[in-house]
Order: sequence, then C-alpha cells, then structure tokens
Amino acid sequence: MSAAPVRSPTLRPHRMKKEESFLGKLGGTLARKKKAKEVSDLQEEGKNAINAPMNPSTVDIHPEDTLLEENEERTMIDPNSKEDPKFKELIKVLIDWINDVLVEERIIVKQLEEDLYDGQVLQKLLEKLADRKLNVAEVTQSEIGQKQKLQTVLEAVHDLLRPHGWTIKWNVDSIHGKNLISILHLLVALAMHFRAPIRLPEHVSVQVVVVRKREGLLQTTHVSEELTTTTECSNSNFNFFSPMPERDAFDTLFDHAPDKLSVVKKSLITFVNKHLNKLNLEVTELETQFADGVYLVLLMGLLEDYFVPLHNFYLTPESFDQKVHNVSFAFELMQDGGLKKPKARPEDVVNLDLKSTLRVLYNLFTKYKNVE
Repeated sequence: MSAAPVRSPTLRPHRMKKEESFLGKLGGTLARKKKAKEVSDLQEEGKNAINAPMNPSTVDIHPEDTLLEENEERTMIDPNSKEDPKFKELIKVLIDWINDVLVEERIIVKQLEEDLYDGQVLQKLLEKLADRKLNVAEVTQSEIGQKQKLQTVLEAVHDLLRPHGWTIKWNVDSIHGKNLISILHLLVALAMHFRAPIRLPEHVSVQVVVVRKREGLLQTTHVSEELTTTTECSNSNFNFFSPMPERDAFDTLFDHAPDKLSVVKKSLITFVNKHLNKLNLEVTELETQFADGVYLVLLMGLLEDYFVPLHNFYLTPESFDQKVHNVSFAFELMQDGGLKKPKARPEDVVNLDLKSTLRVLYNLFTKYKNVE
C-alpha cells in the first residue's frame, strides 16, 4: 500500500502576516550585522595600514610561534628584508671581520645565528678584541651552561660599552634564541667600539614581524628596525666621546667633493702607469684592474726594486680566494716596505670597492711619488 502524498499546509492570512513580519525583522537584523561587519573590517584594515605602512607581504607563522605564553612576543625578520643587498652585505662584512679576528683560533663562522648563539665564538671574539681572558668554561653542551657562559660574556661586553653610552639591544635569551637582529646589534656595537678596520654599509634597516599572543590569539605587527645609520652619525645616540671609526680624506672626497674624484683618479693612474709601463702594462680602470691583486704585487716589486717570485702569488687568479691571496700578499709587501697596514680589507679591493682601492694606491703614491 503506497503512502499518501504529503501536502504542504496552507497558511492562513494572519499566519502569513506574522511570517512576513518575522522575515522582515530577520532581514533587517542581518543587514545591520553585515553593515557592522563591513565597518569592523574597514577599521581593521585601517589599523593594519597604520601598523604596516610599507604593506609588507604576509609572513608565515611557524608552528613554534603558536607555543607562546599569554602576552609573550617573538620577533622575526620579514623574508623580503633578508633579500635586501645591503642587509646581505652587512652580514658578510661582519662574518669576514669575525673570521679575520679569529683566524689564529682556527674558527670559521659561516652563519651568525648558528655559530654565535652558544657564546663560544663571542667569548673568543671578545677576548681577542679586548685582550683579556674571561673566566668561563671552554666548552659546554647544556643549555644552562651555554646561557651561563653567555651571561658572563655579555656582562663583560656591557662593562665595556655602557660607560660610552651604548644602548643595549640584546640579552642572553635573545642571543641564545638565535635572534639575528639582536646578534647584529651586538656585533655592530663591538665593531664600532673597537674601531674594526671594516666599512659597515650605511642606512641598513629591516622590516621586523612582531608576533604577540593576546587572549589566546596570535597578533602580528610590522616595525622597521635600524641596524646602521651613517658612518659619521652612527654613534649619534651616544655621548660625544664614544669611539667612532676614523674618517679620512676619501670619505670627505666621496661625500662632499665627488667632482674632484676624477682628478684624483687621473693622478693615481699616471703614478701607477709610470712604473707599470716598465713591464709594458697599462692601467685605465683603477677599481677593476687592481681587483685581482696581480698589478699590486708587481707594482710593489717595481717600487721597491726587487723581483717577486712567481710562486708567491697567482699570476692568473681564477677564484675569489686566489684574488684575496694576491691582495693580502701585496699588503704584506707594503708593510715590509714600512707602510702601515692598509685600512682597506683585501676582500673590499677584490669586490671592486673604489674607495678601498684608492686608499691603498694613495698610500703608495704618498711614499713613492718621487721614485723614478
């Protein structure tokens, strides 16, 4: 037996009016909620625009960041900032400087966060720079031991920097937590305090993502963090007697008299060709033709009137390291000739840094300008 068809109930007129009234009220409520949400979304968009004026790209929040305690925060560098050439240059200059200082310790730093967080390299670096021995365990694997070492090292750093008015932008937890921003602030401060023979890139800033936990939810904001300003005023936040890298005539020349640069280059080209022509060599571009160190080595032999054995340098260098070897060897010959250690780094000359190359050649010109 088949079931009887189900028929829709017929609404009576008074019930239809009630339904229409209910639907009307419901529609009005939904419209108001939609309008309120639009207003809320607009306000949120405006707040985000204020907090992130550069409209940075969305940053993925790693799983470990969700483990924050209430009101705790964590910072990370925006991935776009990590690709900035000046930021990369700053890291490279600092790594090269650390490796230069610790060359006798046979320590090679490749990545700042991974190599400096446990305090071992920072200990050696400070001991070398400050010429003092720290009373800490040489090697420790435990987290507690690493933090104790870091505490001792950073207290020694603070004892050196605070009297000169430095603002401390790092601590044990941030360094041990591999916070690259904190590590960079620390290294820049050390490099400037000890007048490291390096040229820090100017006006290096990065976008930093700050993740906070509020009422169980993660909130992110973006702030700009300044790592270096200019060579002249990079210590402007500190008192007048803070150690600053010494500026020379070439800093002034590049900053305030670039029109005279061509005159200086022409004079130095005339000077070097006067001697290199003896070997049938000719220089037309200072920054490129001295970058592999060959002409520097040959020039020193000509100026000091001796033959440089070919096995001491690479006559046709192919790799970056071979070029650095040549320039470093030329610097040794200069010091053997009575000149001070060049202010420039061999890597700067190899990297076609004109100011560094001019400094080296001008020192030669000053001493040997009257040599025939």
